[in-house]
Amino acid sequence: MPDSYHSHTSPMSKHHNNNNKSSAAAWIITDGFLFLTGVILALLLFCSFWSLYNPNPNTLDPLVITRNPENPESFISPNCNNGVNLRHDPLDKTFYDDSEMGYTLETKIENWDQKRQLWLKHHGSFARANDRVVVVTGSQSSPCKNPIGDYLLLRAFKNKVDYCRLHGYDIFYNNVLLHPKMTSYWAKLPVVKAAMLAHPEAEWIWWVDSDAFFTDMEYTLPLKRYKGFNLVVHGWPHLIYYDKSWTSLNAGVFLIRNCQWSMDLIETWSNMGPISPDFHKWGEIQRSTFKNKLFPESDDQSALIYLLYSEKSKYYNKIYLEGEYYFEGYWLEISPTLKNISEKYLEIERSAPELRRRHAEKVSEKYAVLREKYLKNAGNARGSWRRPFVTHFTGCQPCSGDHNEMYTGQTCTDNMVKALNFADDQVMRKYGFVHTDLQKTSPVEAVPFDYPDEGPW
Repeated sequence: MPDSYHSHTSPMSKHHNNNNKSSAAAWIITDGFLFLTGVILALLLFCSFWSLYNPNPNTLDPLVITRNPENPESFISPNCNNGVNLRHDPLDKTFYDDSEMGYTLETKIENWDQKRQLWLKHHGSFARANDRVVVVTGSQSSPCKNPIGDYLLLRAFKNKVDYCRLHGYDIFYNNVLLHPKMTSYWAKLPVVKAAMLAHPEAEWIWWVDSDAFFTDMEYTLPLKRYKGFNLVVHGWPHLIYYDKSWTSLNAGVFLIRNCQWSMDLIETWSNMGPISPDFHKWGEIQRSTFKNKLFPESDDQSALIYLLYSEKSKYYNKIYLEGEYYFEGYWLEISPTLKNISEKYLEIERSAPELRRRHAEKVSEKYAVLREKYLKNAGNARGSWRRPFVTHFTGCQPCSGDHNEMYTGQTCTDNMVKALNFADDQVMRKYGFVHTDLQKTSPVEAVPFDYPDEGPW
């Protein structure tokens, strides 16, 4: 019995020992797996809590949500406000804490580049947004003398707000004098300086006169072209240095970099205006230099041209004279082309279903990119059938009504309404409507599905 039992139980005993080894190995693997799983979960939990408490989240990650440092019970999504944290303003000292810093023209600003960089260092979400643009415009503080003037200014402002909304730009509208002596066309300079100080997050301040309208709502500034330059104006070098013309550039629309160079320029430029004791002298110098200047007093445009002309080595390499597209264009040459341009664009869309596709207003820039391949042969300035970027109604004076004697006030009004409706069509199309006639602001009509394709569907 014992032998028999042994003979039967021995193999079983040997098999039982094998199972113990296998079980031990399995337990080791299982324990290792559980340990590794625990480590991964711990890391995930750590990352989750880090993302909640980190005041400067990675804005490139669309899933990151950060806890508001000023109110721990609330959270901020970086997808709002273009990924910048509007509630983060640490107590670190910046130029705003300097009692000597002022916004007026008389207060000299020094070391602005360093001061601005320090502010950006403390506001990291803004520092990641290169080439931020703030549009600045405005009008007088009193009601218009021209009965239709306030209506036209309101529509002009709506036009700028529409453009800024489409492209994610901030906009500031000013209707007060920031300096009692700097009136009329000089009033823009104190506003631009104040905007530079109020918006250290902005790389560019873009001044646009109240009578200048965006008429290509898709076009965006070619900012890469202006790398190394600090001021962009519509102008032509040969008209400055050979013809010595006071209309060789237009100072009603300009793009100025938020930097120390620009602060210095504004100071020099302003000191040729009404705040200068030599104001009348500057008018005489400008008129003797630019023989076609029509009036004797110093003006902002002639002053800028004079700086370029008399100090070319100092300014020319930093001022970009844009003449390749309508950075701003004279309305008299643009207005007659608008109807034909509208028809050309509709013609393109009839053969391009990707451009007819309905889409949210927020993604409009995608369709601007898609349209570009159809505009290669359109040109970009005079004689072009591309939409003019900015149409400038110089000489019309819609608020005062004191228009240039070359044309009537009604001509100005009719063409301003036409240009505004031309631009508004590009906006209202995204809301499902278009104007029935460019000369009529209302009524508008609903556009059918797949407009402007004529079917059959």
